[in-house]
Amino acid sequence: MFWLADRIARGDLHVHFSGVCGTAMAAVAAELHRRGVRVTGSDAATYPPMSTFLAGAGVPVAEGFAAGNLEPAPNLVVVGNALSRGNPEVEAVLDRGLAYCSLPELLGWAFLPGKIPLVVTGTHGKTTTSALCAWALHRAGQDPSWLVGGVPGGLERGFRVGTGPVFVLEGDEYDTAFFDKRSKFLHYRPRVLVLNNLEYDHADIFDDLDAVRRSFRHLLRVVPGSGRVVANADDPEVAALARDAPCPVVTYGVRTRDADWVGEPGPDRVRVRGPGGRQAEVRHPLVGRHQAWNVLAAVAALDAVGLPLGAVAAAVASFRGVRRRAELRGEARGVAVYDDFAHHPTAIRGTLEGFRDRFPGRRVWALVEPRSNTMRRRVFQDALAGAFGAADRVCVRQVPDPHKVPPAERLDVGRLVRDLRARGVRADAFPDAAAIVARVAADARPGDVVVVLSNGGFEGIHGRLLDALGGAG
Repeated sequence: MFWLADRIARGDLHVHFSGVCGTAMAAVAAELHRRGVRVTGSDAATYPPMSTFLAGAGVPVAEGFAAGNLEPAPNLVVVGNALSRGNPEVEAVLDRGLAYCSLPELLGWAFLPGKIPLVVTGTHGKTTTSALCAWALHRAGQDPSWLVGGVPGGLERGFRVGTGPVFVLEGDEYDTAFFDKRSKFLHYRPRVLVLNNLEYDHADIFDDLDAVRRSFRHLLRVVPGSGRVVANADDPEVAALARDAPCPVVTYGVRTRDADWVGEPGPDRVRVRGPGGRQAEVRHPLVGRHQAWNVLAAVAALDAVGLPLGAVAAAVASFRGVRRRAELRGEARGVAVYDDFAHHPTAIRGTLEGFRDRFPGRRVWALVEPRSNTMRRRVFQDALAGAFGAADRVCVRQVPDPHKVPPAERLDVGRLVRDLRARGVRADAFPDAAAIVARVAADARPGDVVVVLSNGGFEGIHGRLLDALGGAG
């Protein structure tokens, strides 16, 4: 792979993306095309917005996977994370001996040499924190590069290669590809590494919390001695990890008053105190007091790459958030409908408490789709029952595609609803999004706040609900 950056610079290269309609895959494919590389792609289901984005970028996309999509033979095939053995393109790549790699590996070899990778990791807050860092560097005129797992407001896309020295990357602990079961973030060569928090997640690839810890310990081993680890001192798992850091550690916290960076959170601001007596009131548009940790992480990480506190505070105040993170999708009949990616009990609790804080005296509805590989499972059965205390109404969809999880391992939605009711939460189970839309449209009243919680499309529930509310008498 040493040849890759040089061949990209010359433009005499053909790269095929198998599974090109993933958000990050599409963004990287478009960037390579912009640089003069011949780019082709394929995917099983091509639909907006990625299909229109790729068409606008000039990247041809084949519908469906087929060995013929690899003719003539590309110089390199980038294999998407969702593909596995048995896929016709995967089998053709292996049979023909074509060069192939994962997207994280491509990023590591093609875009990171010569950059300062600022890698944001953790179970929660990765997207928001990395978007904050990218936005602040952008506003400061530093022309950063970034890879963010969402679309930051004002930055138009989740991937960009700039001329500045810093490359901000959202460091996902999920596995890399069918042929590389290591975490993606191990390919990102961190020089500044943010450890935001650590909990058990991704039950489909990690057996237990020890397995997650092991992956993060491996990540620490590739941080250079001249680098920095930015660690959440309030999280005991992170504090334990940071003790093994091979470089200086900068801490931040809300509860740990002797951290290097300390924050006092309010509903829409964080009072920050840092080394050398530096202080600032950092205003932000984010929902939830838990956002204080994300703001502090960004402040500390950006300080490590030389961005002054005042510049960070000014940028954060103008930050427009990230799509699918407490994103207002519309309002109809006086009912506001928000979209949020939260799909872990801790994230759900923090998100709903944030909405309760932001909208005191208004009814908060939580519409939940247990869609992720972990949420489908019973691993969080008990924890979920304690995650909805800030909601007035909870509507839980039955587990979609239940055949993907054995019955003995599957989340019991009926039991979850019973447990919520036992805690005094008004909760009901529904077979699909249509049934939830009908209930909310019938029972919602002006002033209500509806929060949709899913890591997927939830059958287009946001638009369907707004249509139903708008059409209701």
